[in-house]
This record gives sequence, C-alpha cells and structure tokens, in this order.
Amino acid sequence: STEYAINTYYIIASAEASSNLARFDGVKYGFRAKNYDGLTDMYEKTRSEGFGDEVKRRIMLGTFVLSSGFYDAYYKKAKLVQRRIGQEFAAAFQDCDVILTPTAPSAAFKIGENIGDPLKMYYSDVCTVTVNIAGLPAVSVPCGKSASGLPLGMQLIGNKFAEQTILNAAYGYEQLVGGFHAIAETL
Repeated sequence: STEYAINTYYIIASAEASSNLARFDGVKYGFRAKNYDGLTDMYEKTRSEGFGDEVKRRIMLGTFVLSSGFYDAYYKKAKLVQRRIGQEFAAAFQDCDVILTPTAPSAAFKIGENIGDPLKMYYSDVCTVTVNIAGLPAVSVPCGKSASGLPLGMQLIGNKFAEQTILNAAYGYEQLVGGFHAIAETL
C-alpha cells in the first residue's frame, strides 16, 4: 500500500494538526499578536502571525478532511489505509527483524532549493511516511553520496517496540563502514 502512503499520511497528519492546533488561539495557549482591535481581530492576527505557511496549509487541509461531507471520503479512508499499512509491516516482520529502505527517493537537495514547491517537498517524504503511519521505530543513517556529491541516507525500520534492534543494526553498520564520520568526510 506504499503508493497510498503520501496521501494517507498528509490526510491524517493534517487532520491531527487541525484538531490539535485549534486551541492555539492566543487566549489561553500559544502566541498572541501584540496589536489587535477586539477579540475577532486578535484571533485572526494571532493565527496569521503565529503560524507559518506550512502550518496554515496543514490546518486548512485538516479542517477540510474533517468537515461534514468529507470525513468519510478522506479521513475515514485514510485510517483504513493506515491499518492496512500496519498489517503489511506486521506480515513482513514475520520473516525479518529489520527492513532497510532509502530515506528519500533522491539525494538530499540543497537548502532552500524546493521551498517554493510544497508538493515536491511532500514527495520527498515518501520513504519515511509509511513508518509514521504504522507507528514503527526507524533510524536514518548516512550511507554514501550521489554522483553529484549530495548525501544519501538509508532507513532501518524495526517492528513495534524494537528500538534496540534498529539501534544495534545502525551501530553494526557504523562499525562496518568505519564510522559515520568516514562517510561524511567523503561527502
């Protein structure tokens, strides 16, 4: 179900962001705008000034997928896919202790390179969101560089509550390659 992971993750994460950040209105929790005229203006300015563009995008998407008429079409289906992804990982861990995947579908991009393209930024999470959806432990470690010299990462995923297993695997890999500093020096 990996092909549905990005959509599932952003539906669930946005719904959770919308729900959890609703309380940050500047009255009891969170940042409060300094200059405002009345309660409604305070709410608007507090949220406009206190949340960045990405947070606002997630709140708006989350509010939409949780709204009447769209809950069943989006959020409920995403929760079903979440359960299926968890079951697929559970089945895979019947045959292995650790799953190794790339951390991202491409090499690291330069700082600020994709900042104007949220969809490209979201897609860069495709290899890691399944782990979050399934509630599994994972660790990302450097494992080399691309032909253009940019860093590459690998992700070690463990079964539920198997944090020590993935940390041991990461440590074993670190020992095998002569330490992560050895990889970093080649970057």
